[in-house]
Amino acid sequence: MDGFLSLQNYSEKINKTIMKNNVDKQYLKYLKYILNNGFKKVDRTGTGTISIFDYSMRFNMSEGFPLLTSKKVFTKAVIHELIWFLKGDTNIKYLVDNGVHIWDGDSFANYLKNRDRFSNKDNVKEDVVINGMNGSSNRPYTQEEFIDKIKTDDEFANKWGELGPIYGSQWRSWKQWHVKDYVGGNTQIDQIKNLINDLKTNPDSRRLMVSAWNVGELDQMVLPPCHFGFQCYTSELTIEQRKKWWCDYFEKDISYADDISESELDEQLVPKRKLDLKWFQRSVDSPLGLPFNIASYAILLHLLAKEVNMVPNDLIFSGGDCHIYLNQIKGVNEQLKRETFKLPKLKLHNKSIFDFKYEDIEIINYKSSPSLKFPLSN
Repeated sequence: MDGFLSLQNYSEKINKTIMKNNVDKQYLKYLKYILNNGFKKVDRTGTGTISIFDYSMRFNMSEGFPLLTSKKVFTKAVIHELIWFLKGDTNIKYLVDNGVHIWDGDSFANYLKNRDRFSNKDNVKEDVVINGMNGSSNRPYTQEEFIDKIKTDDEFANKWGELGPIYGSQWRSWKQWHVKDYVGGNTQIDQIKNLINDLKTNPDSRRLMVSAWNVGELDQMVLPPCHFGFQCYTSELTIEQRKKWWCDYFEKDISYADDISESELDEQLVPKRKLDLKWFQRSVDSPLGLPFNIASYAILLHLLAKEVNMVPNDLIFSGGDCHIYLNQIKGVNEQLKRETFKLPKLKLHNKSIFDFKYEDIEIINYKSSPSLKFPLSN
């Protein structure tokens, strides 16, 4: 392939580093592949990208929690956003109140685009000083002022913090319209509850899927979903695998399970199946978004497995347009030189997927290279 960046020999600038985990190994190989084989493309943000089409990676949860160590990942934001999705929430106030600002830019852009359709009090910054005199400025809020209003003004937040029927809405309340008796009503389908029920009652189903790509509501979303759906797959564990899981759970040598029977494993509620999850992503901001997505879906896999008493197994990424923005290339080349570390562990405290909170998730022994600031293109 006549890749754009291969002509500029970016790969020659990359220092080889010893990989201490398979997650960073796969991910950094993926970044190199884009640099060496990608094509320069225009995009909706005007920034420009280096892009490839189609890439997959697979991470096994027995090797550790798949949190990148070649740069520090902002796990607080990962966890709070997933909680936000699973609550069915689509308003940024929850995120803002918890110090997570990953959706601020999209929300603020929506405000600037649509503010003239609403009342004047939302259009201007009032009570400002102009030339030494009190008055009002006929200008929109700055992004900082906008986020402060989201924090402090519930009425403003209800109107302007809303992002439309994005992930949380589709996961927890997909609207099914009834044409024959249409009077403006609909049935709301809870895809997460349905998935969990199917995992428990029909674990070999080929329909263990959740979709966020609701074609009838895309025009109502501030941003159409990038990771637009995921599928689950289960398979039976052998008795040897169940024994190993039991020993690992209690941090015992495998010999600890020599004399235990299958019926005793059943009495101890040792899982009988393992659970895989594959998510599909149409658009992948590889340096900034993908490390976040990997961690988020890994937590979701663990939460689902815990809910249905299965062992979290493989997490699979399937990307469509996988890209690096042109203003991220310098940071990518820096990351490719970074030291990597052993993967951390994830611990879930005993809460249901439907009511767990931030403090119910613990990431243990996370060591990484320093954080890298990549530009976000909205």
